Amino acid sequence: MSVARNGAVEIAYEVFGPADGEPLLLVSATEAQMVMYPRDLCAALVGAGFQVVRFDNRDAGLSTHLSGRPAPAPFVAALRPSTAPYQLTDMAADAVAVLDALGWESAHVAGSSMGGMIAQTVAIGYPSRVRSLTSISSTPSVRVGARPPLKVLRAMTRLLAQPVRTAEEAAEREVAIYRLMGSPGYPLDEAMVRGIGRESYERHPSDPVSGRRQRAAVAASGDRRPALSGLRMPALVIHGDEDVMMRPKAGRATADAIPGARLVTYPGMGHDLPRARWPAVIEELRKVAA
Repeated sequence: MSVARNGAVEIAYEVFGPADGEPLLLVSATEAQMVMYPRDLCAALVGAGFQVVRFDNRDAGLSTHLSGRPAPAPFVAALRPSTAPYQLTDMAADAVAVLDALGWESAHVAGSSMGGMIAQTVAIGYPSRVRSLTSISSTPSVRVGARPPLKVLRAMTRLLAQPVRTAEEAAEREVAIYRLMGSPGYPLDEAMVRGIGRESYERHPSDPVSGRRQRAAVAASGDRRPALSGLRMPALVIHGDEDVMMRPKAGRATADAIPGARLVTYPGMGHDLPRARWPAVIEELRKVAA
């Protein structure tokens, strides 16, 4: 484990694979730590020719938590962006700080959900640092496809607000979250998901206020479509047609906004990356990197 610095913010990151692999930066989702990308997945990416780096966003895992900073509700941050303690541009600068710490002039950048939004923002703000952009289960604007059904939203809110006191409770909650947002067309790998929940708790127990600050950043950051239209690097958009958190139209809108972007939609996939789809996703990443 290593640390990059963006001003006063420290970003924890981890490297997999040899230095001669194609550099690939994985960006994590809201309230998720870098372990959302399991070691098995990172190893498979290394086997496909990448050197892989995963990292904890600010307010997650072993990176700096901005304790004491305000955490406005998303609708407040959307109406008054200045109320958010930071925005996606700041989180993109954190990602670039990781590239700097690694000595990478550029990298392939891929992110899921909020991580996809951060990856888009890196590509917009630092195009020379991005060899290719991959946006997974994400959207170019919270106004496009980012409204889950009310029943799902209420259940997710309850789960995220639920206190966990042990690693095993965290593991069970992670399974409940994946059952709510995951892929109905694929079996849930409970052992893997429990491992993510358990390891996340052991690294840094869940902090709902940190998550609210991240969601405020998303809400405050506006519509990226006009800026995405100016991108000229290879781009890949991956989405599941059963995603209840980011509807399929969010993926279509992302691909439509980026000139030449390739949209890949997987039947039965939700707001996760089921293990059965890893080979296909890795092959798509390999192709866009090439």
